[in-house]
Amino acid sequence: MSEYNYVGSELDVFAKAVRWKTYWRSILAQSISGDVLEVGAGIGANTGLLAALPVKSWTCLEPDPQLCARIPRDPARTIINGTVADLPQVPTYDSIIYIDVLEHIEHDRAELEAAFQRLRPGGHLSVLGPAHQGLFTPFDKAIGHYRRYSKTSLRDVGPARARLVRLAYLDSAGMLASLGNRLFLKQSSPTQQQILTWDRFLVPISRRLDPLFGFAVGKSVVAVWTA
Repeated sequence: MSEYNYVGSELDVFAKAVRWKTYWRSILAQSISGDVLEVGAGIGANTGLLAALPVKSWTCLEPDPQLCARIPRDPARTIINGTVADLPQVPTYDSIIYIDVLEHIEHDRAELEAAFQRLRPGGHLSVLGPAHQGLFTPFDKAIGHYRRYSKTSLRDVGPARARLVRLAYLDSAGMLASLGNRLFLKQSSPTQQQILTWDRFLVPISRRLDPLFGFAVGKSVVAVWTA
């Protein structure tokens, strides 16, 4: 069992951002199939949403034992308290995903290289994380972020032998709001009402604007590599 303890307290609040989760799920859905590894599954807030895709098996990997214990149990789900380093070093998965996780890992390049070793030929490695170091705030620091990413910085930490097939910013409306007044980011933790307001009103706007902007603007960034 891992001795890691997650320092953040935002997981329960962000679990209510159902429109946002549905949005990025639609972006990543085509890269999630077969035997799936979810790294940093947290409390399982994304697991049910993603595992409903037509996959063969789902493995939740979470280093914090207390968070791991909160992941909903399911006969079709494997739950492991640990990190990628605890897994066999053989190609085992068709899809490996990091949803708002990589920014919590100090050695991100080494992490993705290690994950790529567990990816079968033709499989996909997907990462979603916060964008733009200029938006780094006390909230990021409070929940253990080492960094925020640009398209360039996220691309550059990708596995050396992987082929990048998608790189995009998401949530243009959320970014514009953040630049305007830092409503969600200036505090050590956003309130539930702030998250619900963003989710209900700004995320639907982003879903319309992001394609018009060519996914060139947003406060989150997504990358997908293939083996």
